[in-house]
Amino acid sequence: MRGEAEARVLELRALIDEANYNYYVLDAPTIPDAEYDRLLRELQVLEANHPELLTPNSPTQRVGASPLKDFQQVTHAVPMLSLNNAFSEAEVAAFDRRVREGLEKDEQDEVEYAVEPKFDGLAITLRYEDGAFVQGATRGDGYTGEDVTANLRTVRAIPMVLAGEGVPRVLEVRGEVLMLRRDFERLNQAARDKGEKTFANPRNAAAGSLRQLDSRITASRRLSFFAYGLGQVEGLPPEEALPATHSATMDWLAALRFPVAPQRRVVQGVAGLMAFFTELGASRETLPYDIDGAVYKVNRLADHERLGFVARAPRFAIAHKYPAQEELTTVEAIDVQVGRTGTLTPVARLKPVFVGGVTVTNATLHNEDEVRRKDVRVGDTVIIRRAGDVIPEVVSVVLERRLCPTPPSFDMAKLYPVCPVCGAPVIRLEGEAAARCTNGLACPAQRKEALIHFASRRAMDIDGLGDKLVEQLVDKGLVHTPADLYGLTHPQLADLERMADKSAANLVAAIAASRGRPLARFVFALGIRHVGEQTAKDLARHFGSLDALMAADEAALLAVPDVGPVVAASIAAFFAEAHNRTVIEALRQAGAWQDGEARPAVAAGPLAGKTLVLTGTLPTLSRDEAKALIEAAGGKAAGSVSKKTDYVIAGADAGSKLAKAQELQVTVLDEAGFMQLLKGELN
Repeated sequence: MRGEAEARVLELRALIDEANYNYYVLDAPTIPDAEYDRLLRELQVLEANHPELLTPNSPTQRVGASPLKDFQQVTHAVPMLSLNNAFSEAEVAAFDRRVREGLEKDEQDEVEYAVEPKFDGLAITLRYEDGAFVQGATRGDGYTGEDVTANLRTVRAIPMVLAGEGVPRVLEVRGEVLMLRRDFERLNQAARDKGEKTFANPRNAAAGSLRQLDSRITASRRLSFFAYGLGQVEGLPPEEALPATHSATMDWLAALRFPVAPQRRVVQGVAGLMAFFTELGASRETLPYDIDGAVYKVNRLADHERLGFVARAPRFAIAHKYPAQEELTTVEAIDVQVGRTGTLTPVARLKPVFVGGVTVTNATLHNEDEVRRKDVRVGDTVIIRRAGDVIPEVVSVVLERRLCPTPPSFDMAKLYPVCPVCGAPVIRLEGEAAARCTNGLACPAQRKEALIHFASRRAMDIDGLGDKLVEQLVDKGLVHTPADLYGLTHPQLADLERMADKSAANLVAAIAASRGRPLARFVFALGIRHVGEQTAKDLARHFGSLDALMAADEAALLAVPDVGPVVAASIAAFFAEAHNRTVIEALRQAGAWQDGEARPAVAAGPLAGKTLVLTGTLPTLSRDEAKALIEAAGGKAAGSVSKKTDYVIAGADAGSKLAKAQELQVTVLDEAGFMQLLKGELN
């Protein structure tokens, strides 16, 4: 009897998976909805009667589970990096030129590109082990995302089990979760019928649906998925090989029954890129989903290895964006906002206008020179542009609608000789476009912005410390510097507006949890002008300890990769400020960053000046552990093999990086050889 039930369960799962594939991937239903429901109900009954036959990847498990308390963090085995953007044909041509130079091609040699739409959704990664879906995560900051496995199981376009031959032991598929326009309209209509708030656009609806702690809510909304690439791939069968091109990779994913963009092809050179961009743009409004541009990728994957990456983006790919959505509105006033570095930014206060899925009431004017160049005046009709999550900006003035000549309405020196927040003098240094408040963290506006940055997710990641709460803490005199956060008590927080006992307790716990962050994140959190995430990582890697960094002069700072004179001067000036040193000492006492990170200067390490690449699975070391050992020894752990690579550390199932190393005659070591190298026993 059990044997018959098991056979029927397997048959039903196959029938339902096939129906899902035809409906959600091919958009070609093969059975009526009533028949689908009947099959699903029969499977549910069989699994209820035979619970030993229930598996996590059964179609019945797509309906959603009990709510989670929160999302767990997931470290990506292969970083999910962003693409640089191009907005004009000239920028596309410049990208192509850089690719040809990197590949050492002559000017007349055209590069072969794989081209596809740029979906306007949410980037995710899907992890399969032995062909079964085991985990899904958001992009997050590119290195760490949120575990949304339960929610992704409800997306019927995502296969739970991979069919076919040659499936690797570990396969990570990267792609985009989005909501089709028809499903977005259904969702909003249902909300309107219930008198509930509607979503602004399909992207917001998809993002909000995917980040529900209750996956049953996600299951009630129709999300779609399209694959666009690979992450980690390990354990490919010996007789199999990964495709050699991106276009072939997409065909392979399609054969594994992943949805991929039908509007994809291979083209040659800039002319092919622009032709695709124009053709895709012409069909943009008829597509079933929103796109905001096209993606161009060098087709040969071996060339990806040669070109490598710059900062947080690959050199072998770029996103070509369509012009942003634009609307007309009226300027009602022009005032300024004071940012965390003291910059006074002119802001146009606008008659509310709906642009790009949101209602816009403010738009940046960047700086005084920009206001004058565009000749923006109060009362003018202006064109407002908004692209994705970018801050809205004033594109231009519609001069034909200026009712009568008016004098220029904005003069920074006359209107703001002192800071509008703290009253300190405002200066504009020669050669700079920005005017700045001179009062540093003593200015409440800078203090608030500095605290918001300090607590942000990519910095100290203090969950719950948002803009409104920071404003209260500063206005009530409870917090003057980031160090004061670590002295906040539960009673102080519970007394604040909109704060209850539980919220106060959660924030105290979040502040405590932020102690001991890695040095790179702490340096970024300090908000040093010109120091972003990557520069903070470079500084932490180079100096090893905050004391060494603080003691460095401009000459020493210039020895850090990608740190130029302007950045070096900014860092030196920051640490020369007595007030900043006082705050840092208080943060040291609070244990805000990891002690014991100091290490000998990189020049003293056995791998000083050496570049190493890791590939495959090492016997006893994880990828992160091996990378940490390389960096601790003064070396650089690179992601791709080139002529500049000194060593490749290869483990089991090493792939194309090993082949590239052999082609370039780069020294290849196993884990034992790597350990000898770290001990200085190898030349």
